[in-house]
Amino acid sequence: MSQSLPSLNALRAFDETARTLSVSRAAEQLSVTHGAVSRQIRQLEEQLGISLFRREGRGLALTTEGEQLRATTSQVFEQLLQTCDQLKKAAVDAPLVLGCSGSFLARWFIPRLDRMQRQCPDLKLHLTASDDLGWPLPAQVNLALRFAEPPWPKGAQVIDLAPERMGPVLRPDLLPAGFDPEAPNLPGTLLSELPLLHTRSRQQAWPLWLQDKGLDRAERSDDKSFDHLNYMLEAALVGLGVAIAPAYLVEEDLRTGRLVAPWGFIETPARLGLWLPQGEPSAGVQQLTGWLKEELNAAH
Repeated sequence: MSQSLPSLNALRAFDETARTLSVSRAAEQLSVTHGAVSRQIRQLEEQLGISLFRREGRGLALTTEGEQLRATTSQVFEQLLQTCDQLKKAAVDAPLVLGCSGSFLARWFIPRLDRMQRQCPDLKLHLTASDDLGWPLPAQVNLALRFAEPPWPKGAQVIDLAPERMGPVLRPDLLPAGFDPEAPNLPGTLLSELPLLHTRSRQQAWPLWLQDKGLDRAERSDDKSFDHLNYMLEAALVGLGVAIAPAYLVEEDLRTGRLVAPWGFIETPARLGLWLPQGEPSAGVQQLTGWLKEELNAAH
């Protein structure tokens, strides 16, 4: 059925000409040439086998068949316009769905959520935790916060937010009396005496940090590995060993003294980025990006 219909452009040219009774004004409204409108109307008349307009003096008038077609096209294009407007409004009103790891959501985003809502009252954001935020993104997610190393996959637009800073953290009561983090070889000495806590999502974190410090630490039987970074940090908080974590996720623990980072943090090759499909970011995405950069820069 659709194959027998005239082209939408021809019907639009006819409808606008019928509304204004002027090919010139129709061409102006449609941002095309006078000749283009004339050709489209002529092709439409040839396809239908009827005349849609007749000359009246120096102007145009609709034929009976033209009036009949105009009654339909005006209604159809008005309905299309209303539907498109509704869809645009729904898209604007719909919240952005931001995915991030459960650890980042719990330890970084939720503690700042109230501040974000005060500073960005018009930003509609739905947060979802997911450890499966590869590219392409899951269908239910508009954009994602991820730590990853460039180069980025084809089709991904990644707004760079901050470097990943990684370092060991532990409970202060695990440190020996008179601890001096600047003492030579002390990291290696202490780390050989305490269990290391790992997370499967960042299996290279400890090797990368140890290599940066020029340390070689043998694996111990009481080292522990966890599925999620948040679980690893909870283990560190109850004194099960030394965890290694991004600085952004332990800010509150360091501030309150629940954890200490005696040797600071190193920058890794990974970057924290906001991942989204290529194209011009929406106003909501731009507002979210600005807020994220401000928060991340304020902390470091």
